Amino acid sequence: MRRTIARAGVVVAALAVLGAAWAHGPTRQKVRESIEINAAPAKVWAVISNFQDMSWLQPVTKTTGEKGNEIGATRTLTLTGGATVEEELYKYEPDMLSYSYRITKVDVKVLPVTNYSSTLTVSPAPDGKAKLEWAGAFYRGYPNNDPPPELSDEAARTAVSGLYKAGLEALKKKIESGTGA
Repeated sequence: MRRTIARAGVVVAALAVLGAAWAHGPTRQKVRESIEINAAPAKVWAVISNFQDMSWLQPVTKTTGEKGNEIGATRTLTLTGGATVEEELYKYEPDMLSYSYRITKVDVKVLPVTNYSSTLTVSPAPDGKAKLEWAGAFYRGYPNNDPPPELSDEAARTAVSGLYKAGLEALKKKIESGTGA
């Protein structure tokens, strides 16, 4: 009897481990990019602080939104080619030169992510410069196991990292050339 109970316990434990392995889905991915800009932090903040303005981001051709910089404000980014991304502001801290937002609607063919949130933060850097950091967390575009390559963790990280780097470089160029605020 004890042997039967022990064997049953081993079988149950093995099935639990196997089930956990099969049940494991995607893990939250994180990307953090930053750049130093030859300008005071306040000047950089002046350019990025308006949640309703993403004109500095290359693929964005138009931004429309509601509620300005209030918590719960929304914006719709229209991209080159006509695709849209809908976003919502959930944290706005002008005294910390930082705000956070989440994507509420995007086609994974446009950006291969789900459950995406992001934060832009300006901080002082040496020699009177500013450091601008863009950090995001998200899941890949395919929620189940065995994603197609274009919706994998790597595809999601690559897409977000590329977007952040391009946006930060564009902001640096805009601010340092004097076409910013």
